[in-house]
Amino acid sequence: MPLLTIHHKTEYRYAHPVAFGEHRIMLRPRDGHDLRVLASRLDIAPQPMSLRWIHDVFGNSVAIATFDERSETLTFTSVVTVEHNPADLFALTPDDPAYFYPFLYDAEEFPDLLQFITPQYGDGEGALAAWARNFLDEEAPTPTFKILTTMTHGIREAFCYRKRHEHGTQHPLDTLQTGSGTCRDYALLMIEALRRLGIAARFVSGYLSIPESGSRYVGGGSTHAWVQVYLPGTGWIEFDPTNGIVGTRDLIRVAVARDPRQAIPLHGVYLGPADAFTGMDVNIKVVSADQTSDTEV
Repeated sequence: MPLLTIHHKTEYRYAHPVAFGEHRIMLRPRDGHDLRVLASRLDIAPQPMSLRWIHDVFGNSVAIATFDERSETLTFTSVVTVEHNPADLFALTPDDPAYFYPFLYDAEEFPDLLQFITPQYGDGEGALAAWARNFLDEEAPTPTFKILTTMTHGIREAFCYRKRHEHGTQHPLDTLQTGSGTCRDYALLMIEALRRLGIAARFVSGYLSIPESGSRYVGGGSTHAWVQVYLPGTGWIEFDPTNGIVGTRDLIRVAVARDPRQAIPLHGVYLGPADAFTGMDVNIKVVSADQTSDTEV
């Protein structure tokens, strides 16, 4: 199981010293049987007046910083070492209760899954629902794993990845109609499509680690977003429509949420004129833990 160190540095720059409002930082990976945090450090400059940690409604770790200093820069540096143990390749077997679609969720689990089954975005003319049904076989039942994998790879192959400078995640209908978007846009499209099929799905924010050769990680990496799907008897399974990944290979989970707006890695405000903001730099490196001594952020 690889030991990885994630270096994440974000710096905001301003034309002159400004004051800062509350900032929420969601950068600490989410512990689990497949991912264990061994060490974590968060440095902020200027130093915040207060820094407290909470677990949000989904159990994600969130740091909340408040400030009493003005500055021309605001820098967040997170360094985290994790033990990452990706599960073996996932596949359903005929003995699994969700092997064929449609399937039923357990009556005891259904109330807890309802928020992840209920669509959150409008689809007035049914375009999104119709697109989702394209992944069903003409004659039921359809193997559930086939639906999930073909949708994952279908988005990756048919859509054009496009960086956007606008804040937030675009409406899934916009992603569908333009055939383009970011990883967060792709994830939301897949989530909303699955919800229209009655399949529980939620948003995941985290990091994509990029091995250079074999299992060695020497600096590639980025923030990323993908999808978790809940299947009875199997639990939450990851699907990454941007890269066509099934399971947690190369995916380091930080936060899960019902909606992308609930899983923003770094969010806050500054107090000053709009034109005071001059730019932002983000630098992310994911390296094998034994490479951290010669890696700087």
